[in-house]
Amino acid sequence: MAEPQAVKSHIAWSRVARRIRVPMGFAFAIFYLWRAKPTWRFLLLGALLAAIGIVLRTLASGQVKKNQELTTTGPYAYVRNPLYLGSIIIAIGFVVAARDLWVAIAVLAMFALVYVPVIRGEEAFLRKQFPAYDGYARRVPSLLPRTLLFRPMMDGFSRKLYWQHREYNALLGAAAMLAALVAKILWLHG
Repeated sequence: MAEPQAVKSHIAWSRVARRIRVPMGFAFAIFYLWRAKPTWRFLLLGALLAAIGIVLRTLASGQVKKNQELTTTGPYAYVRNPLYLGSIIIAIGFVVAARDLWVAIAVLAMFALVYVPVIRGEEAFLRKQFPAYDGYARRVPSLLPRTLLFRPMMDGFSRKLYWQHREYNALLGAAAMLAALVAKILWLHG
């Protein structure tokens, strides 16, 4: 049976979205720095939010064995997509630090046009790859946890996996953007 055209289009866009998300991120960084109107107070608040997202991404990346097994421990016990949830929290932190409506709109658009299709594509792959995924998906929400009372998430954490997945890049990118915002504050108000 042939796939409907809408499904084929969705799959095609998911592949495109996966390829363009990193280059779009760099283009967005330029737009972001141009539009951002940081103050010390909002920079601190945004940095604290971004740090929460970085910690979540760190914990998730130290658990997942990509394409080898279905990960259901650590942050994956609470949400199916903790890496993306971490990215969303980081983005919210930077939106707060920027204090700009157009930055917020751009972040929402990027999430809707790029990350939603990528998440759907990855979940379709996981369904095919791991028979237990459907049951896991019924028990665990995609992005928003049902509780904020978390059991320890370090159980099973692997530093080796963290380094293998090069998750330190999220920390380095956030630190570079924060440094650019500090430079902008000093330049504007210094």
